[in-house]
Amino acid sequence: MKKEELLLNFGKRIRQLREAEKLTQEELAEQTGFHRTYIGMVERGERNISLSNIGVFANYFKINLSDLFKEI
Repeated sequence: MKKEELLLNFGKRIRQLREAEKLTQEELAEQTGFHRTYIGMVERGERNISLSNIGVFANYFKINLSDLFKEI
């Protein structure tokens, strides 16, 4: 899997989880401590997110790290 494809798929997963919770990007940013523009960049696959930030998303959504990488 290419880097760009991995980032895009991860971003789609974050968007899927956010929308399932009926959250806006701004609301998710407030809950995770990230900036709203960062959330958007992650969802569009524009940011190569760190492992510690991946952990923040997993903790917020109350899922295992591996569940963040499941196919949509």
